[in-house]
Amino acid sequence: MNKLVLLIITLFCMLSLQAQETETTTYYLIRHAEKVRSNIKIKNPNLKERGVSRAINWSKTFEHINFDFIFSTNYNRTIQTALPTAKRKSLEVLFYDPSNLFNEEFKAQTKGKTVLIVGHSNTTPQFVNKILEAEKYPEMDDRNNANLYIITISNNAISDILLKIAG
Repeated sequence: MNKLVLLIITLFCMLSLQAQETETTTYYLIRHAEKVRSNIKIKNPNLKERGVSRAINWSKTFEHINFDFIFSTNYNRTIQTALPTAKRKSLEVLFYDPSNLFNEEFKAQTKGKTVLIVGHSNTTPQFVNKILEAEKYPEMDDRNNANLYIITISNNAISDILLKIAG
């Protein structure tokens, strides 16, 4: 009888451990903060003062989120948007290729992780759509720097939400 009880307890513990091993991946995607627009010939502008303030506010918004990775395109405005959060979290800003979004390598690297991704008005919704495998979100208005897309993947179930965060 004791062996049967021990076996049942062991099986129950194994099933409980398996249930707890649910792997959740969460992506937070934002567009870079407000950029300098005084010279349209400059292809890689910096953030203007308002943008620097928004980038700092993003880091405050994400204060209680434990990111594993922070990704950005390799442009001044996206890097400058990501840096306050990266510094607060003691993380390095990693780069992704905006022409090759959510590829197999990126999926594998970020599986089970919590990730911040900083992009552009066209790449951020595209990235979200690639993750969702659906054309749900249109390109953002070029003056919209407030969207926060949150995507959670758990046991192959995907949920998403779009928030507007005042800057």
